[in-house]
Amino acid sequence: MRFSGSYLEDDVEFLLKVIDIEFTDIEKKEQLVQSGKAHYSQMINKEYEPTAQYLDTFYEVFALNKLKFAHDILTLAYNLSKKDDIVLVSLVRAGTPIGVLLKRVLQERFHKVVKHYAISIIRDREIDTLALKHIQKEFPSSEIIFVDGWTGKGVINRELKSFIAKYNSENQTNISDKLYVISDIAGVSDFAVNHDDYLIPSSALNSTVSGLVSRSILNEEHIKQGDFHGCKYYQEYKDSDLSLWFIDEITKLIVTIEIDKKELVRSDIELYSRVNSFIEKTMKEYGVSDINHIKPGIGESTRVLLRRVPFVILVKDISSNMIEHLIHLAEEKSVRVIEDKNLPYSALAIIKNVLK
Repeated sequence: MRFSGSYLEDDVEFLLKVIDIEFTDIEKKEQLVQSGKAHYSQMINKEYEPTAQYLDTFYEVFALNKLKFAHDILTLAYNLSKKDDIVLVSLVRAGTPIGVLLKRVLQERFHKVVKHYAISIIRDREIDTLALKHIQKEFPSSEIIFVDGWTGKGVINRELKSFIAKYNSENQTNISDKLYVISDIAGVSDFAVNHDDYLIPSSALNSTVSGLVSRSILNEEHIKQGDFHGCKYYQEYKDSDLSLWFIDEITKLIVTIEIDKKELVRSDIELYSRVNSFIEKTMKEYGVSDINHIKPGIGESTRVLLRRVPFVILVKDISSNMIEHLIHLAEEKSVRVIEDKNLPYSALAIIKNVLK
């Protein structure tokens, strides 16, 4: 049976196995991950369901960012429309709302009908090779376009290239390893609309803006040979679901704006060097030994506040209305917020070392 989450059936096909897995407490999950006793993909915690107050803040920051975001989606769709035969493959979960929007805009503005799949990629583990084989079987001659929302440090970009190289070698295939994102703040993505650290609105919520689908899960108790990677389907949050509302609001806006026929930006070595120097400096300043505990950018900082154990949030301008949702979440969770005017991003989160 095709699974499209809470999206329309034609919007996306999730190549994921819906599983019933017990929730792990956030603190316990963090201890297991940091101690090396478990990988983050083996567990999932109960998601934060937005409060009425947080949703008020979300709608405010959505209003501030929606026009820029709509322009960026249209620019990416315009560039993809010039390709002949493509299939969109979004990386679960941040890439999926982007993929849904691209599919709709390609069809409605450029009269180009494409298929959109959403598949799992898990840091330090693998991309879902069974899902890739399924896509190749269905579209053997199409160019796969990997889509994500943004880059933080560029880890997923590097993992994608490593996984695809291994997959191509083992299967005598020639799948492209190029990644397309809206915002590439790390300077590493093959194709991006810009390098701006701004709030991509879908990053401010969890499953309730991503088809009620969790991040992907790879747990051998639930995922057997021949299974796609797993996910939790948050049916219990259906009354809070904004997935289709978000897609409809952005597509309605895109219909009203002119196409900016600009080329996509490429990787930027100077930017990559500059932000990595800052990350090294920050790790020394705050005594962080694991680079995975540094999460740069508004999107990654939001993720940390929603589903990790934060130590501190750094912001470039504490009075900026673009980070109101971060301030709100930090206050809810009693997390310290520090302004740093030298920050090369709008925000950066540091995960707490729970083993100390």
